[in-house]
Order: sequence, then C-alpha cells, then structure tokens
Amino acid sequence: MIISKNAINKTTTHTWRTLSPLSSTATSSHGNLYSHSNNNNTNNRKNNLQQSRNIVGLVNAIDKRVYKWAKSVLPPISKTEQIALGCGTIGFDRDIFSGSPSLQHLIDTYQPKLSEEEQSFIDNQVTTLCTMLNDHDVSMAKDFSREAWDYMRDEKFFGMKIPKEWGGLGFSTQAVSCVLAKLATQCFDANATVAVPNSLGPGELLARYGTDEQKEYFLPRLADGTLIPCFGLTGPHSGSDATSLIGSDCVVEERNGELGVRASFKKRYITLAPVAGVVGLGLNLSDPNGLLGDKGNEGFTVALLERDHPGLRMGKRHMPLNAAFMNGTVEGEDVWIPMSMVLGGQERCGFGWNMFVECLAEGRGVSLPAGSIGAARGVAAGVGAYARVRKQFRVPIAEFGGIQEALAEAGSDGLITIAGGDLMNAIVDNHEAPMVISSVMKQNCTERGRRIIEKGMDIAAGSAICRGDNNYLGNAYMSLPIAITVEGANIMTRSFQIIGQGLTRCHPHMVDLLGALQAPKSEEKQAVETFVKQFHKIVGHGLSNFGLSLTRGIGATVSTKTRSKTAYRDGDKLLEYHEKQLLRLSANFALTADLCFSLGGRLKFEELLMGRLADALGAIYLGYATLHHYHRHRGVKGLESLTEHAMLRLETEAQDALKSASDNFPGPLGPLASTVMKVGCFPLGNLTRPYREPSDNLTKEVSKLMTTPSEIRDFFQNGVYMAPEGTTHQLSDLIRAVPVCVEADKIASTLRKEKRQPTAAEAEKIAEADALRDVLIQVNVFDHLTSEEGQEEYVRPALQGTTDRLASLDRKRFDNVA
Repeated sequence: MIISKNAINKTTTHTWRTLSPLSSTATSSHGNLYSHSNNNNTNNRKNNLQQSRNIVGLVNAIDKRVYKWAKSVLPPISKTEQIALGCGTIGFDRDIFSGSPSLQHLIDTYQPKLSEEEQSFIDNQVTTLCTMLNDHDVSMAKDFSREAWDYMRDEKFFGMKIPKEWGGLGFSTQAVSCVLAKLATQCFDANATVAVPNSLGPGELLARYGTDEQKEYFLPRLADGTLIPCFGLTGPHSGSDATSLIGSDCVVEERNGELGVRASFKKRYITLAPVAGVVGLGLNLSDPNGLLGDKGNEGFTVALLERDHPGLRMGKRHMPLNAAFMNGTVEGEDVWIPMSMVLGGQERCGFGWNMFVECLAEGRGVSLPAGSIGAARGVAAGVGAYARVRKQFRVPIAEFGGIQEALAEAGSDGLITIAGGDLMNAIVDNHEAPMVISSVMKQNCTERGRRIIEKGMDIAAGSAICRGDNNYLGNAYMSLPIAITVEGANIMTRSFQIIGQGLTRCHPHMVDLLGALQAPKSEEKQAVETFVKQFHKIVGHGLSNFGLSLTRGIGATVSTKTRSKTAYRDGDKLLEYHEKQLLRLSANFALTADLCFSLGGRLKFEELLMGRLADALGAIYLGYATLHHYHRHRGVKGLESLTEHAMLRLETEAQDALKSASDNFPGPLGPLASTVMKVGCFPLGNLTRPYREPSDNLTKEVSKLMTTPSEIRDFFQNGVYMAPEGTTHQLSDLIRAVPVCVEADKIASTLRKEKRQPTAAEAEKIAEADALRDVLIQVNVFDHLTSEEGQEEYVRPALQGTTDRLASLDRKRFDNVA
C-alpha cells in the first residue's frame, strides 16, 4: 500500500492538533507543532527545576547534617587555642602539609648570612668573653666573676636583638644564633645566660609592643645591661601548659583614681630571676566590674615589674642539675600593679598570648637549638680529634668500628642541626614567626644535641666523666637535658603540640573549616557553605596526595633500587635524588595528615599517632634544610659524603615513622585509614619502603673525614672557641694536635712497611706526637674536692673507721714494715 506524502502531512497535522491539550483553535500545521513543543519544554523546565530544587534541598539538608555532626564531634576550641591559631606565620610548614614543598623556593628565599659587624663581634667580643670564662670554675662557683658580668653588659651581649635606635646592637637572628653556639663550645652557662635576654627578654616584647614611655625607659637600660631581664611565666601547676597561668591571677581595680591590677603569683624555673632587674610577668587578668571598658580585655596579660617593686620577691635559686646559670622563683601576693606597668598599656590587656606566641618562635626555634649547634661543633671537632690522638692496642681508636659508627652519627646529626638552625634563622630574619617549625626545631634539635653529646661521652669515656679543666663535655652533657625540658618539654612538644597545631594551622584548608565550625548560630547558613566548600577541598587534597603518594612512591623505589652506591659524589645527582625522596615522603605525610580527620576531635588524645607524625614532619623539614645547606656550601670537600649520610638517616626516620603510624592507626575507622595509608604510601609493601641506614663504607668515610685533617673538620671547627696559642685549653689543644698525630702515624706505618729505623726528623715527629698524646689523655686530679677536705687535720670518715678497727687488732700490718 502506497500512502501519499500529502496524506502523511494531513494525518500528522491532525494528530498534532488532536494531541495538543492547549490547542483550541485551528492553526497551521507548523503553528501547532511549535506551540506544542514550547509547552512541553516549559513543562520539562518546570519539572527539571523542581527536581533540581529537590536535589539541592536534599544536598543542603545532608550538608547541614554533616556540618552539625562535625560540630558535635569537634571539642570546643578555647579562646587560647583560637588565639594560637591566629598567631605567628605559616610558610614552608604549610608547603609540607600540602604534599609538594619546593627546595628551589627555599634556595631562592632564604639566605642566612652575617654582616661584617656581626662577624667581627663573634671573632672579637665573643672570643674575649670565652677567654674570660673557665667552664669548670663557673660550674663550681655557680656564678660568673664580676669581670665577666661587666664585660657582657658593657659589650651589649644582653641587647643583641634590641634595635640600635634604643642603644642595642640590632643584630640578625643568624648572628644571635652564632654567638650562642660559640659560647656553648666553651661554657653552656654563658650560652643560657645570654640567650634569655635575646629571646623572651622581655626586650623583644618591649620593642614590639611597649608604649613609648616604656620603650624610652626600659630599652636603653636593657641594651647597656643596667637592667638584666627575665620572663616569669611558668608556675608550679603549669608544667608544659604555660598558658594555663594557674596561680597567677590578677584583678582590675581602681585605687586613688588610678586603674591597675591586684596580682598574686608564684613562678618557678625562671632563668636569670635571681639577678634580674626587671621581670616580664605573665598573669591571668579578670575584670569582674568592667573597669576596662572598651580598652583591653580579660585574659593573658604581661606586666613589667622592677626588682624593688613593692611585694615582689626574687632572689631564691633553683639548681638545675649541675648548671651554674641563674634560675629561680618570682613570687608575690596582692601586689599592686598600675596600668602603666602593663606591657603595651591598658590597650594590651588580654593580648599577652599573642605577644608570647609570636616571640616564642625565636626562643624555641633559635636559642635552644643554638646550644645543640655548639655541642655538635664541639663534639665533632674535639671528640673527632680525641679519637685520633687516643690509642688502644697501639692503634688510634678512630680505627675501631664502634668508634667510627658513633662519630659518623654524631657528625651527620651535627650537620642536620646546623642546617636546620641556618634555615630557621633565615626564616625568622625574613620577618616570619613559624610556630610549627619552631616547635620542630626545639624538639628535634635539642634531642639530636643530647644524642651527639652522648656519643661524645661514649667515645671519650674516662676523660669525659672526670671533671676538671680538661673535661670539655661533662657540663654540656648535664646541660642538654635542661634544654630538652624548658619551653615545653620535648615529650609534650612531640606528642601533642607539633601535629596538634600543625594540622589545624598549616593544612591548606583546615583553618577556614574550623572557623566555620566555630561560627555562631546566626551565621550558620554561611558557615555551612564554607564548611562544605572546605570539606570538599580536603577530600580533593587527600585524593590528590593519594595519587602523588602512589606515583612518587613507585618512582622513588625504582630510583633507589637502581642508584649507584657512589652516586652521591656528584652534587647535582645528590640534590636531585634526595629532593625526589623528600617529595615522595611529603606526599605520604600529607595523605596521612588528611586521614587524621577521620578521628575528629579524638585526634587530640591520640598522642602516639601525633608523636610518630611529628617524627616524620621533623625528618622531612630537616631533610630540606640539609639540602638547602648543601646547595649553599657546595665546594666543601667531603660535604657530599656527610650530606648523604645525614639524608639517608632522615629518610629512614620518616619512612619508619609513617610505617609505624600505618600499623597503629587508631579510631573506629582506623583499619580503613590504615589500609588507605598503606596502599597510598607503600603500594608494593616492603618493596616500596626502600630507605635504609647508611652503609658501613659510607660510615667509615664520614668518620675518617672527622678524625683527619679535612675540610669537614674545618667546617665543624668554624665557630668553636679556640684559646690563644701557648695557653692550656683541652679542646683547642686536641684540635691542634690532630695534624701532628696523623703525620706521626703515617711515618710509623711507612717504617713498618719498609722495615727500617726512622730518620732523625721522623723520630722527632713521632716523639712530638707521643708527648702530645701523653698530655692530652690525662684527666684532672684534686687534693681535695670540698673545703672541709682541705683542712689540715681533716681525715676522711672511712679512714677514721679503718684506724679505729686496726687499733683493736694485735697485728697491725701484714709485712710488719715500720
């Protein structure tokens, strides 16, 4: 059957007209078509719009539920924590949390350096002060001489950070660090004494936040040493929670028309308090009667009290181990403090935590690590020399494998500490105050400093435990635990503070998300939108780092497995290889940090996990610092070997910390998070955990560089106090003996191989070395150790007992010799 085209058109036209529920009049076939089509489109749009509204409504409802759930599981953030989140700066620490930090950025941005004036001060004034100090005498007297105190004041050792306009030296952070490190190679008590005024002084706080009147009065007196400062923060119940200020309360009052505060406080562990002329006092201010008005707030407030302030008690001393630096208590009850003596005036009431946190970066991240830098230089130079000078079984102990292992570890830990210090100093001199990095530096470098000293003590053995002028390690050994304890004990810093603050402060998206969760009910709509946006970014961030962990992990494994054992000798290849490993570890770390969000508020209590992540973060940061240091010092012969040794250890530390975290990931979602972490970080299991401790050959190479004349020995000796030629000074004498002993050993080896007698010149050199060795292995002996022992008629109690017991016996002696 054939149907004509016209019939089809007619039928179609009729059908369109019939099917169109909106057609009421006759229209052309095209008119009916378009009308019906438009109506359908309108309906579709309405339906789609309604569906979209339903979906959006559902999504919004889900988002709101997720928001409320997240808000319910997040512990309330205290005012102190909120202030801490807004204090300081973030920079390279944020880059590590992003998963893709840049070594080139560090190289381009941070250049630690000294001015000619600063270098001259280190070469002259610091050397002079070191010459005036006998470490053993200081430790026995528990004080410096008046001459030493006056010299520190006259040469403005206490005013290095005070700007020149106020009479200070206006030195860079790098200069202060170098001064403190050099002092530590001679006398750790001098290091501690000079450190405090140049960190939390409160000179630094005054320069930044003081009123004009306070600056004009205090800063010149602090700069010239007229007033020695201290900072009173920690109380008996504070411990490492310095912000608690338990027992340090003050109330705003008005007396005789003057506004002020009535304060009671009990502070301890305050360095320089026994000799301080002014104390910066941390107080918890309350204003129950609203006397502050709109000027200032309640909370952490800093007051400035001079030593003779009515009601203030200072002078009693603690005795931190065997240290001689001044440390004691600051106390007072119902002490009246006029508002003019609040640091920064009434406007700065309640602002103390901001002041403290921003300045704390220098104390924690610079001053304390400087002591470890001094220990590193002293051990590498002194103990390295001792290992070459000291012989056992007619062989220098530097040739013993156990000694080589300890020396190489001390050397690479020393390089890591120095490199970390240089980068931290440059960051601070770049007007940054990185709270997380400063915590990493404090915890990691003081711990490495302790390990360095312990290695030195093990090697020097008897000569290190017998006190006296010849012992250049003992007092440092007793001082490093103090550095580990102060300004936040390392255990707390590692297991709580670094990641607790880092995850919230340095994660690329966490601060805004937390802000949304803390928003009041009136701002909930905007808060939910911000929360969802940041939550999606966090998920994307985690997925991105999961992918980077996979690809970089496999790439890093291949490059490690195929790498030549001597590839590090090429500096370019050294940098390229280790930067790739750090990028891989950074992605692993960032992925793990994102997985921590599965714990919600419980993360605060998972300190074992946070401690492991702090280890990984510290190793990654210090790895970048070590590469940054190598790039700046290329050309130092042997630095490739030392850098390789350090990097292998750091990469292994980070890898092991992440592996341990994946094995023990806590929480209800712990098994899932653990699986994701293992797949992302170690996709092929042990095969993708390629990092190992340095080889024995590399260890021996590093040890040899530290015990023979080399540019590595010169590198460590730079910054070590050297006494004038001709004076007796154990550390200096050991360093100067190394070339003589090495040459004599070479002569002796040649004589054995050639089976001949030495020439006159050769015999003279061997005799010179033997004489030096005989002197340098001696330890101090004393006629008596106490003043009582020194009395002429004094007999030791044990000998008194021996005499009494023999008196009752018939036979007094075995040999009957008179």
